[in-house]
Amino acid sequence: MLLGTNDFLNNPYKTREDVLKGCIALLDPLAAHTSPGGALLDIGSTATHYDVKAVALEAFARPLWGLASLLAGGDQYAGAERWVRGFDSGTDPKGKEYWGESMDKDQRMVEMSPLSFAVAMAPDVFYNNQSPEAKKNICAFLQSCIGKRMPDTNWLWFRTFANLALRTVGSDFHNPEQMEKDLLRLEEFQLPPHDPEGDDAASAGWSRDGPEDVRQLDYYSSSFAIQPAQMIYAKLAAKTDPERAERYRQRARDFLSDFVYYFSDEGAAIPFGRSMVYRFAVIATASTMALADIEPAAPLTWGHVKGLVLRHLRYWNDAKDIFRSDSTLNVGYRFDNMNMTENYNAPGSPYWCMKAFICLAAPVSHPFWTSEELPWPTDKLPLTKSLPDPSHIMCRQADHTFLLSSGQAPHYAMRHGPAKYCKFSYSAAFGFCCPTGDMDLGQLAPDSMLALKDASDGVDAADGETWRVRRNPIDAKIVGRGTDKVHLRSKWRPWKDVEVETWLLPPQDVQSSYYLRIHKVTSSRKLESAEAGWTNYGQGEDGRALIQSFSGLMSKGGDQEVGWSRAVTAGGAVGVVDVSYRGSSGKRHGQLVQIDPNANVIFSRGILPSLVGTIQPGESWLVTAVFGKPSKEGKTAGWEEAWKQVPQVPSWIQ
Repeated sequence: MLLGTNDFLNNPYKTREDVLKGCIALLDPLAAHTSPGGALLDIGSTATHYDVKAVALEAFARPLWGLASLLAGGDQYAGAERWVRGFDSGTDPKGKEYWGESMDKDQRMVEMSPLSFAVAMAPDVFYNNQSPEAKKNICAFLQSCIGKRMPDTNWLWFRTFANLALRTVGSDFHNPEQMEKDLLRLEEFQLPPHDPEGDDAASAGWSRDGPEDVRQLDYYSSSFAIQPAQMIYAKLAAKTDPERAERYRQRARDFLSDFVYYFSDEGAAIPFGRSMVYRFAVIATASTMALADIEPAAPLTWGHVKGLVLRHLRYWNDAKDIFRSDSTLNVGYRFDNMNMTENYNAPGSPYWCMKAFICLAAPVSHPFWTSEELPWPTDKLPLTKSLPDPSHIMCRQADHTFLLSSGQAPHYAMRHGPAKYCKFSYSAAFGFCCPTGDMDLGQLAPDSMLALKDASDGVDAADGETWRVRRNPIDAKIVGRGTDKVHLRSKWRPWKDVEVETWLLPPQDVQSSYYLRIHKVTSSRKLESAEAGWTNYGQGEDGRALIQSFSGLMSKGGDQEVGWSRAVTAGGAVGVVDVSYRGSSGKRHGQLVQIDPNANVIFSRGILPSLVGTIQPGESWLVTAVFGKPSKEGKTAGWEEAWKQVPQVPSWIQ
């Protein structure tokens, strides 16, 4: 329960004043958690792989994305003096609040980015009025990341930002050779553009988050890191590096045409990939276009960019569960949820979300603010678009925004990596789940996945056998891009003698609430299978669990029959239907799985419609029609008729 008012919530987010008010509402509660010298913020006790001082620095630095932006845009904030003092105290090697210099692959490198952004964008506030000794210390601290080993990823931008800040203030520590080297390496992560094909427009502007073997193209490729970094560089280096700056500006224009597909008509983003605790930072790509004055390419306009930002902020304006009682942000997505986190998520980590407020750096006279807010451009863009680089097919049929995915995989041992990258689909309305364990399907929470378990004779005599889901898609490709036959095709191998080939087909009709999955399973062993659709809110009309795993009791809205299962609650209507095909009977048993609490990133209590069955050795085919119809204000009109329109496998599938 919130103790006191919170102007971030119930904010209409219609005007610049509304956005400014929301930003300040996130800054104010931090005052009570700030050290006497201003450099250290302590807002929680959960741990990370990095040290306590770095945790406190992170909580200090990340709000600067919003604070520096509002100051650069001409606004004032009385609490800015806490950060002015903090720059002095945190960089003083003789002081008690000294952050410590950056070592190799140090979390302090990450925080160089917002620190440097503040110095470069608002030097009169954070640097010019400091004492000569403090100026020297600030520059020495920023310089401490130069010449150190750094992950070969978007982290290279953090050192680039440090160099930009050092150049802005005229420091001798500025290292142009290192900056050029980092920028050239970042350029190698950039992917070539894809020309228009059939009905699909061009797709361009994408970057990997690392070398060629990195198959993650998530929000780090856009808002969390690379796109805003390129645009901020273009702003700060427009005169000193005009050719590169214009290249970055054009990439932003190109990328926006793909980026818009990750947001629903109501403003919700599709949760996908790691670091979703950064919440509304996902909109930073659009927000930073205002700072960098990058007018979008037709048919998009400033009104569309403004609409993307404001609708996304409105999506969060009822999310009271993202706050602690004192209005500081907790760690999670739509609620306090440590299950979904990374090993680098500290109590201050969610304040990366302040990148959403970078648009405040644009003055009130900028066309981003003066333009009329426009809705998602349904009249200008097709409902389906294939994106070759992230290997996503973006879908917007029947008022449901989701993506189909095959080809991405975590490139290191992150927590719940397969859940964040390897599911068949991710939805703006229904989110995705991270497992809480592997003892049963409730813990596994395999939404949008086919889970398999070895059921061969004698396997029960061994300890440790559990469910397996797709972890490493291979031979993934988009087939039929720009045609009405577009689909994703890939393979995966849960065991060396088991191969699953999967086809993912977007809705075949503009009004359809279904997409199709087709699996060809070639196995030398007997398997148990459990295939699930999207997760839904898990409570029925009576306020009780739709199905109670302990007792089996069900509430109205839940159905599990031979060949199908369905859950209709305040979150919408979701379900799965077994479709007979090539010898498969379509008779898998429907099962509603009460997933463990806190498994889903949107619903703290979830229900997962599934189909369970047995697969015999040899070749088998499974076809599942996956149904999803989001609710509007707790009601899901027309789901009954939409449910009846079960698609069949098209004749052109080979």
